[in-house]
Amino acid sequence: MLEKLAKQTAVYGISTILGRFLSYLLTPFYTRIFGLESYGIITDVYALIPFALVLLTLGMESGYFRFAAKAEAAGGDVQAAKRRLFATTWGITSLAALIFFVLIVIFRVPVSAAMGEAYAAHPLYVVIVAAIILFDVAACIPFSRLREQGRAMKFVSLKLFNIVMQVALAFAFWGIGLFDSEFGVGWAFVANLAASVCTWALVMTTTEGTAPRIDRVLLAAVFVYSLPLLISGIAGTANEFIDRQLIKYLVPEGAMAQLGIYGAITKIAVVMTLFTQMYRLAAEPFFLSNFRKEEFVAMNAAALKYYVMASVMIFLGIALFKELFALIVGSDFREGIFILPVILGANVLNGVWLNLSFWYKREEKTKFALVVTFAGLAFTILGGALLIPRWGYYGAAWGRFISEAAMVAVSYALNRRFFPTPYDIRRILLYVAVGLALFFASEYVVSQYTHGALRYAINVLLFAAYAAMAVRCEHIDLKAMARAVLKRR
Repeated sequence: MLEKLAKQTAVYGISTILGRFLSYLLTPFYTRIFGLESYGIITDVYALIPFALVLLTLGMESGYFRFAAKAEAAGGDVQAAKRRLFATTWGITSLAALIFFVLIVIFRVPVSAAMGEAYAAHPLYVVIVAAIILFDVAACIPFSRLREQGRAMKFVSLKLFNIVMQVALAFAFWGIGLFDSEFGVGWAFVANLAASVCTWALVMTTTEGTAPRIDRVLLAAVFVYSLPLLISGIAGTANEFIDRQLIKYLVPEGAMAQLGIYGAITKIAVVMTLFTQMYRLAAEPFFLSNFRKEEFVAMNAAALKYYVMASVMIFLGIALFKELFALIVGSDFREGIFILPVILGANVLNGVWLNLSFWYKREEKTKFALVVTFAGLAFTILGGALLIPRWGYYGAAWGRFISEAAMVAVSYALNRRFFPTPYDIRRILLYVAVGLALFFASEYVVSQYTHGALRYAINVLLFAAYAAMAVRCEHIDLKAMARAVLKRR
């Protein structure tokens, strides 16, 4: 069964890697054509958009997956039940997004003023971003339906189209000089809006004639399941953007410049982020399917071990060579590269508690999501309030790490209490300990006594040592894997 999860992860992974690579082009591009403060606006906006998406999708994505599985288990006219579920969840999320957009248009001036001087001078920024959110939310459930149907290639092709179009338009706008106009960074949002509209139009072709129509009885049932996930999603996404907001409001001087640096360095950690994302895209519908408890427990335990093994490898692959990765961003942004290992560590922990969340989603005990995410939010706010005024964006990075660690601790405690799963803690801690030991050896020994090519050569050996240990511990047959890949080709 885990082979199916691995295949789905690979499909989403390849496309996600390609998509993020294309999107990644915008980071060195924007950090070179925009200054620290202008890029700070981009960082700010693209931290707020995911929060709005979580709020307006109302937790319906997980609800859709769970109730689609229940429809299959119930028997009868499964396709009719799924169509009704799709129409209802799509209808309510689209309605919520439309109301949000109308309100933003009406109150654009006070909203812009509340967001800061840069937005007050350009209220149209806020309207364009609201339109992006409208179309992205309206496409969210159709995309979830593609995942539920196992139509991974269709899903990823549309996602890739969105990214390619956005990148192409950004370069086109730069080529004709639009970024140098008074509207400036606003053209980056226009490129995103155009891509979102076209993607929405294309995903509409996959709905097979189903129109949004809200079944109130069904909506009530799905909403009861989804509400805790919605609230926890709001809190969880707040964890992803509140560190940016705390920088904006707690740093005494040069807040937007520090926000720009923090946002650029966070972008460098995208490889870790996309690994977690591609795993989530495959794992969520997989683990919420109708497995027997024994199967679920065994697969979830194995999945966490393999996730940690792989994520520590990615951590080392970036952290050991962080100075090279710093070249991705403009020279003004490179001073913040020292926070990259902290950001990477936080991203590893994010994937760990994602794995630890599947059991309560499966058992429909979504109230536990509230406990986990609000614990994380509390630590984000507390850590940020204490550390950011003193350390700036470095304090924000550590606040984020502490928050993710708290969520892992709470998630694990809940699992041990209510749904004991035989996670291989000894093996997991081994991977973490070896990974950290190799990193600190590089950071405080190798870097002190070697320089240039020799230093990177030793770091390559350190990375290879971890990979060899992982292969040996898990008895991975590399030759068999290579043959399987070649055979598929």
